[in-house]
Amino acid sequence: MLASSKGYNHQYSEQAPSLADIEQSQGYLLLEFGAPWCGHCQGVEPLLQSALHSVDELTHVKVFDGKGKRLGRVFKVTLWPTLILLKDGGELARLVRPTERSQIKSWLATK
Repeated sequence: MLASSKGYNHQYSEQAPSLADIEQSQGYLLLEFGAPWCGHCQGVEPLLQSALHSVDELTHVKVFDGKGKRLGRVFKVTLWPTLILLKDGGELARLVRPTERSQIKSWLATK
């Protein structure tokens, strides 16, 4: 099941949404694949939070990825964090290991 709240999500979810839930989602969905102990993921957190501050029409799901986690393999995630922007269940854009807030903001502008 997808998170019901819009905007920035602070917590990684051990229980990833199902592929069916993602494919049936309506509107904008941001999947963030990573791990809470990952230094790159920790570094992007304040940048992403700031970039999403004024974007309230999308749902942000932080997916705890790693060995044995199927959803990351379905989306071919190889590096963390990987951000995947979807609309109505279809992938619009992907961003891997962003390092600047402006990079995230311009990427989100693709929607």
